[in-house]
Amino acid sequence: TWIFVFGEDLHSSLYFVNASLQEVVFSSTTGALVPCPAAAVPPAVLRWYLATGEEIYDVPGIRHVHPNGTLQIYGFLPSSFSNLINDNTYYCTAENPSGKIRSQDLHIKAVFREPYTVRVADQRVMRGNTAVFKCIIPASVEEYVSVVSWEKDTVTIVSGLRYIITTTGALYIQDVQSEDAVNIYRCTTQHRYTGETRQSNSARLLLSEPVDSAPVILDGFERKEVMVGHQVELPCKASGHPPPRYRWLRDNSPLESDSRYHQSIKGLRIEATQLSDGGNYVCEVWNSFGNAKVVGRLTVKQPLKAAVSPRKVRGSVGSQVSLFCSVTGSDDYEITWYRNSQRILPGPSVRITGLNQENLLMEGMAKSDGGAYQCFARSGKMSTQDFVQVVLEDGTPKILSAFSEKVVSPSEPISLVCHVKGTPLPAVTWTLDDEPVIKDSHHRMERLISAEGHVLSYLNVSHTQVTDGGVYRCTCNNSAGSVTYQARINVRGPASIRPMRNLTAIAGRDTYIHCRIIGYPYYSIKWYKDSNLLPFNHRQRAFENNGTLKLSNVQNSDEGEYTCYVLVDPEKQIHRSVHVTVKVPPLIQHSDSQSASIGQRVFIPCVVTSGDLPMTITWHKDGKPINSSLGVTIDNIDFTSSLRISNLSEIHNGSYTCIARNEAAAVEHSIQLIVKVPPHFEVQPRDQDGIYGKSVILNCSAKGNPIPTIVWKHSKGAGVPQFQPIALNSGSRVQLLEKGSLLIKHVLEEDSGYYLCKVSNDVGADISKSMYLTVKIPAMITSYPNTTRAEQGHMTEMSCTTHGEKPIKVRWEKESHIINPDMNRYVVTVKEVADEVISTLQILHTVREDSGFFSCIAINSYGEDKGIIQLIVQDRPDPPEVEIREVKDRTIALRWTMGFDGNSPITGYDINYKNKSAAWTSSQTTKDVSPQLNQATIIELHPASAYNIRMFAKNQIGESRPSNELTITTDEAPPDGPPQDVYLEAISSQSIKVTWKAPFRHLQNGLIRSYQVCYREFGTGGSPQYNTINLDTTGDTETVTLDNLKKYTQYEVRVQAANRAGVGPTSEEAIIATLEDVPSRAPENVVTTATTPETISLSWSPLPKEALNGMLLGYRIIYWANLPDGELGEIKNITTTKPSLELEGLEKYTNYSIQVLAYTQAGDGVHSEQIYTRTKEDVPGPPAGVKAAAASSSVVFVSWLPPLKLNGVIRKYTVFCSNPYPTVISEFEAAPDVYFRRVTNLNQNWQYSIWVVAVTAAGRGNASDIITVEPQAKAPAHILTFSGTVTTPWIRDLVLPCRAVGEPPPTVKWLKGTNGAPAPVSIDGRRSVHSNGSFVIRTVKAEDSGYYSCVASNNWGTDEITLNLQVQVPPDQPRLTVTKTTTTSITLSWIPGDNGGSSIRGYILQYSEDNSEEWGSFPISPSERSYRLENLKCGTWYKFTLTAQNAVGPGHISEIIEAKTHGKEPQFAKDHELFSSINSTRVELNLIGWNNGGCPINSFTLEYRPVDTAVWTTVQRTSLTKSHVLYDLQEAVWYELQMRVGNSAGTAEKRVLFATLNTDGSTIAPLPKIVDPSQENRQGTESLKMVVTIICILVTIATVFIALLVVRRRRREQRLKRLRDAKSLAEMLMSKNTRTPDAGNKQQQTLRMHIDIPRAQLLIEERDTMETIDDRSTVLLTDNDFGEPSKQKSSTVTHTVHYQSLSQATGPLVDVSDARPGTSKYSRYPTARRMTKAGPAVRSRYASQWTLNRPHPQISSHTLTTDWRVPTPRATGSVDKESDSYSVSPSQDTDRARSSMVSTESASSTYEELARAYEHAKMEEQLRHAKFTITECFISDTSSEQMTAGTNDYTDSLTSSTPSESGICRFTASPPKPQDASRVTIMAVPKAHRPGGELVHLPPYLRMDFLLNRGAASSSREAMGQTCLEPQRSRAAKRPAALPPTPSETPSTAPSSSGPPSRETAQPWQPGAASTLPHREPGDLQTAKLSSSQESLLDSRGHLKQSNNPYAKSYTLV
Repeated sequence: TWIFVFGEDLHSSLYFVNASLQEVVFSSTTGALVPCPAAAVPPAVLRWYLATGEEIYDVPGIRHVHPNGTLQIYGFLPSSFSNLINDNTYYCTAENPSGKIRSQDLHIKAVFREPYTVRVADQRVMRGNTAVFKCIIPASVEEYVSVVSWEKDTVTIVSGLRYIITTTGALYIQDVQSEDAVNIYRCTTQHRYTGETRQSNSARLLLSEPVDSAPVILDGFERKEVMVGHQVELPCKASGHPPPRYRWLRDNSPLESDSRYHQSIKGLRIEATQLSDGGNYVCEVWNSFGNAKVVGRLTVKQPLKAAVSPRKVRGSVGSQVSLFCSVTGSDDYEITWYRNSQRILPGPSVRITGLNQENLLMEGMAKSDGGAYQCFARSGKMSTQDFVQVVLEDGTPKILSAFSEKVVSPSEPISLVCHVKGTPLPAVTWTLDDEPVIKDSHHRMERLISAEGHVLSYLNVSHTQVTDGGVYRCTCNNSAGSVTYQARINVRGPASIRPMRNLTAIAGRDTYIHCRIIGYPYYSIKWYKDSNLLPFNHRQRAFENNGTLKLSNVQNSDEGEYTCYVLVDPEKQIHRSVHVTVKVPPLIQHSDSQSASIGQRVFIPCVVTSGDLPMTITWHKDGKPINSSLGVTIDNIDFTSSLRISNLSEIHNGSYTCIARNEAAAVEHSIQLIVKVPPHFEVQPRDQDGIYGKSVILNCSAKGNPIPTIVWKHSKGAGVPQFQPIALNSGSRVQLLEKGSLLIKHVLEEDSGYYLCKVSNDVGADISKSMYLTVKIPAMITSYPNTTRAEQGHMTEMSCTTHGEKPIKVRWEKESHIINPDMNRYVVTVKEVADEVISTLQILHTVREDSGFFSCIAINSYGEDKGIIQLIVQDRPDPPEVEIREVKDRTIALRWTMGFDGNSPITGYDINYKNKSAAWTSSQTTKDVSPQLNQATIIELHPASAYNIRMFAKNQIGESRPSNELTITTDEAPPDGPPQDVYLEAISSQSIKVTWKAPFRHLQNGLIRSYQVCYREFGTGGSPQYNTINLDTTGDTETVTLDNLKKYTQYEVRVQAANRAGVGPTSEEAIIATLEDVPSRAPENVVTTATTPETISLSWSPLPKEALNGMLLGYRIIYWANLPDGELGEIKNITTTKPSLELEGLEKYTNYSIQVLAYTQAGDGVHSEQIYTRTKEDVPGPPAGVKAAAASSSVVFVSWLPPLKLNGVIRKYTVFCSNPYPTVISEFEAAPDVYFRRVTNLNQNWQYSIWVVAVTAAGRGNASDIITVEPQAKAPAHILTFSGTVTTPWIRDLVLPCRAVGEPPPTVKWLKGTNGAPAPVSIDGRRSVHSNGSFVIRTVKAEDSGYYSCVASNNWGTDEITLNLQVQVPPDQPRLTVTKTTTTSITLSWIPGDNGGSSIRGYILQYSEDNSEEWGSFPISPSERSYRLENLKCGTWYKFTLTAQNAVGPGHISEIIEAKTHGKEPQFAKDHELFSSINSTRVELNLIGWNNGGCPINSFTLEYRPVDTAVWTTVQRTSLTKSHVLYDLQEAVWYELQMRVGNSAGTAEKRVLFATLNTDGSTIAPLPKIVDPSQENRQGTESLKMVVTIICILVTIATVFIALLVVRRRRREQRLKRLRDAKSLAEMLMSKNTRTPDAGNKQQQTLRMHIDIPRAQLLIEERDTMETIDDRSTVLLTDNDFGEPSKQKSSTVTHTVHYQSLSQATGPLVDVSDARPGTSKYSRYPTARRMTKAGPAVRSRYASQWTLNRPHPQISSHTLTTDWRVPTPRATGSVDKESDSYSVSPSQDTDRARSSMVSTESASSTYEELARAYEHAKMEEQLRHAKFTITECFISDTSSEQMTAGTNDYTDSLTSSTPSESGICRFTASPPKPQDASRVTIMAVPKAHRPGGELVHLPPYLRMDFLLNRGAASSSREAMGQTCLEPQRSRAAKRPAALPPTPSETPSTAPSSSGPPSRETAQPWQPGAASTLPHREPGDLQTAKLSSSQESLLDSRGHLKQSNNPYAKSYTLV
């Protein structure tokens, strides 16, 4: 608490730092440090006082006040206790210039170590009720001792669900069960100040079975006190059966609804108590058998608080001050007032009134009355205070403002004001020319009091006359003083002089003579004396402006007549005279003070050296007339007087004053007469006694003049005195009193000795006297044992050593009873050793009752002391009370209650046990059981055997008698061994698979029925509690998966086995860590700062460990530039291991998007939010281009381009013109958006140099190139527009500028490059040429892209520019794949498609649960390449699509992919027994056989009915229990039972029949399957049954034969179809082999792409060189993409073809069998999946493998490999592998296969798809040159079923088929011949575009280089490419709801070029170049026809023809 009071100047203050501190309790062994709670600024003097007002002093080793005001009480022995010091009330004060304040009373109390014990009583409780244990603490220490913990069997109890520890220290045990009665309970307490702990005895629960009974109160309260705002608990707990109910009332009314009231198990808890919460509370408890109640009173106390008002008190000397003290928090209190820490008592000027003395009124305040005023309120033990500062100001009036001199006209009113302050309020009087202003009708005076307490005095004069002019003076006075102010008021009119009175002047003083003039104007005022103009000496001064004459230090010569002359006009003056008389005052000659000794004679003269006569002279002594009895003679002669004293005595000492008076003045002079008296003792010191610890005064006082000085000296001990000065310091224990006596506070033993009192006053000789102080020591006990132990029956003795004045008597007591030493058992002896007395108490034969506390009390004449000794008589312990806790097969668990321990700690227990029939001599003993235990288990017993058991307790004294004897029979055995071969496997970042085997057979001890799997985090950071999973036995090897674990965390796992008898031991701990995962959070507090134009500094907070989920490898910073035109720059990333980084090499003044993520071994974590930071501005670069062209003989036009590097905001451009260079003849400024300037007034045929400079805020940039231009009359045509690249989004209007100048004005025409040659542009409704030469294209389309040329010409020349128009379109669809699935999450990855010429701005991921039409979406950053969806349903199929967005808008939606989270529907174990037990009316079902399939079970439905009825009985649950019981069944009846168990993955059913038993427990007959014929007809039907049986057999055989024929026929048809398809495929392939490659011009490219086609994937990979590629590039194709191509020339690059079905952990990569009709790409809503039953060979998938041959090239090549790796140059002559094989295996359509990453569609046949796929591959430029020949074909009735291995990465999984497999055809491929290579034409490569037209290196995922070769030079090839890539529009695909519409490109067949029109042949493509997609046009698959000119590949027998081609290689089609 801080309470401030500031001084007047606000630079000093007093305050309390802890105003609420009122008590300090401390341990006597530790002492206490108490800081003074008061302080001040500037620092104050801090002092401590006792409550009596006595300033405290230091007592060495006992009490000390530190310089900083801290009071220290040292620790002490009990014998040194002093109420005055160790249990007293103190206060401290703080004093500085602001005043003096005192703190509240502070009670400082020492607490001694005191013997006490705590105990807990046994509690009786019914099972299921609540038990309440209370820790019983003795009342003597209850205030200081509190419960700190409870223990159960030596284990500390943590307050929680069942065990609750209340605020009062009680222990509640809820829902008491049998096992709770096994334990023992005890409490531990701690002393708040001494820190001592005590542990109670052990208590038990006495458990009984529930019996109907009324409630019994277990815990309640009678009175509670709480402070306002605190929380309080009102306990109320009862037991009873049925469990009682509770209701609370306050003041006999039910509790009102209040959020602060909480009824809990412990009672009623009230939060934030209020005063209104106080009252009588009743807790009513009742049940059906009775009621009870708890009645208590709650007192809510409010802190006592005082407040003094007013808070600001400012007064003045003599004023009145009134203070009021309001007190809250109590109605009964007492108030006392203090000023500067001194109590204020009522008096003449002080009144204290009010019921509680709360009003303080003080009148006539003196200056000393200022300071701090405190109000202290006390109520009981509480006290409080408040104070204010009373500031008494100097109340002397001060004039704040007043009137000024002025001139007025007659009759003009005037108002004069004096604004004055003062305390008390001053009175104001007015004078005019020293005469009071008379109040009349023309002169009025007013007095006002302002809000600030100031006085405003007004003098108003109406109808002013000439006589009203003059000097006005306002005089302000009060009791504190007075002040005046004057100024002249001139009234126009004739001037005159007011009459003047004669003056008397006092010689030596100053005199003023005033010439009062009225009227105005006047010209001058002059003074004359004796016709002499004044002044004529230095003592005279005339004030011409106001007519005043000053005479300084008046002399007699100044007497005479003075005349005042006033010039009223230049020709006239007036005058008046005044006579001055000079009077001379007396002057007394100075004389010094005199001193003389007693008896001498003294003469004191008084001579008046000057002054007018007559005069009188008188004498005073000490301010009073001299009494005649004094014996002083006075002699007066003329101007002299004298005093004569003939016999000097002490009464003559004093001050004598001579007073001389005349008409001028009275003067006086004082002379001090000092009578010297030598010192003499008034009281002489005498020898004294002092009592140790008390105070003593050594008396010594003396008289003399001057007053003598007394000095004390001390000599310790009784030897020869060696006196030393005594140090007397403030606050010291030794102080010198006013009269000279010496006060010693708290006498110590070392204070004894001689003391010398020396007196001196420098008159005569010093005197001194010594005395001896004898310190009497009260009886003190200096040593005694705190505790003494004795063995029962033996002698023991206890001694006390005492010290003090003898004689000392020692008395012994035992617990307040005096011991009589005459008793036989007690002997007391006393002996003296040196100055100590030792008393010994002997007890001859100790008994148990002697244990207790003995006191030895020492007494002498000066005091007494007491020592407490605890005697502990030790004996052998009593035997324990033993009972059975638990019986098992080989163990018996005992529990015992210990009796009396013999006052010696139990050292152990011995347990004896034997067979019942054996003797105790043959018993076995378990020795030294820990004394901390109260239970034990005897092991290695035999099951079902009878044993006798007894126990012994032991302590240091000996062994107890045997305990009671028990007879017990053991039970069956639980397992003795743990599970074996516990093996852990981390299967994910949150799952661990645990596998184990059953315990060894010989240790199982029965059938193992269940296991407990216990696991917890390993190490100190995790929870110490195990998590437990219970599961039933399923076999010898068990497996369980631990899910929902922490990522990358070590776990400790143990397994236990259990049977009917119980649980066996745990296995050894197995430790394993979950797998790493990616970080789950993004770095936080990402801060970016642009430090320079090219650098940005980043910093972020490191990720916490719990968010890393692995070992942090570093941080990845992803950043890209947001270009001014809206495009995004290249997305870059950089890694670091530190939480800060500086990005360097950035573009200047560019806005960057920055994201930060952390990554581990598992991959990248969550991206942070984008942060946008712009680099700093810099000077711009030079303009990118400058053109200058002559328009006439004197005019030149200049144009320029903005700088390539703007580096900031262009403020302006400056155009410089020079002739000659570099002399600048003119410069022009252009706005930042102007790029054109007309320069005039030039000279014809002069050469001018022109250049342009751009300017930003950072300054002027570099100059452009210098252009030379010459004005001409015949100016040739020039185009001012620059060549370059123009980029625009589609479907917008575009203007291509072309500004031309020349003389005459040139003509402009536009051309467009078409088929390599420029041609005039088409002019139609969309295209037009503007009059200014610009080419306008409306609604720009993709086909408008190309090179446009503008040609300007006139008679004197031609100019041309070329503009490359690039049209931006929405981005292509990304390729979306699934990379990882768990039970609740799916991770998606994707590869972006073509960006459409504009940077991808982000992605939208849409997802939907299967069979749902609701789609959700997530926006994703453009830098992301994967996304994980969390919180998905377990075992559920989901659909996903992804859309990319660029500046144009969202692109095509990706193909729908589907994935399933882990988990499946529940299953029932086949070998598990469903029925646990069956009787006649009840069936128990064992439901443990249900396996949840990895997903939590959320529904369970059970139905049953008798088989002969149709009504089902239904039971429904939301969860599955271990068992379920069917009650109330009919006896001896067959029932049908069906169960449906469901989870999020699906529902499973199980149907069974069962029959109840007969009442006697026998089974009933089985259900009849057929109706049995009667016995009478059986013989007649035997023959008929035989015939029927034979006929059935024959029919079955015939049916099987027919079925085989049908199957064989169908398979033959299938083989023939396969051969036809193979033939068609081969003919198609061979029809393309009409061109040979040009090996010399082979392109060195790395081309790899995936093409998704219906129900398959096609991978084209060029293996000549390999380059690291981050992701795969994908383009989606449909059936229409496989049209008939035109034959084209192309270069040769060998490719490999994969038609594959990759498998991952979540299933195959491609699902080729899920043919679902009606899935159109453009359908708005998805079609629900059809649920069909799985059957064998319902749908099958096929895989195809081809191997392509090629001739060995004549140039260097690279090794072919299936790995992703960077190519390295090869030496000349190195050889590639001859072939590469690729395959895809077939698989059945399973749920695993359905987890496809690509959506599937139907097709006519698998072979047709293969043919189409390969046909598409042959359409590629590099794959159309191999010739294929069928070499062999193997036909079989079955097809190969192969499955490829799975992978989680992007690597390929390839499996080759073998020739021996069924259903395989081999082909031989003949590569093109080397000599045909020259016929291949190399493709032209179009350049990727971005704003600015620069060639850029796109990221690898944008490199679809394989598409470059589609843009052939011929139009037919172009049309084919468009047909190939146009999406199919006639099929239906499952799609999410359409995204916002995007303008679609209108199909066009117009040819386009992908390169400059002037190029006839293209340059080879270079690695790293970027590309764009060509346009696509629709086509019809039906037009794709096979070539009929190709000969068949099969011979007449249907076998493949042989080939002798030396280049032939085998290719396999499966």
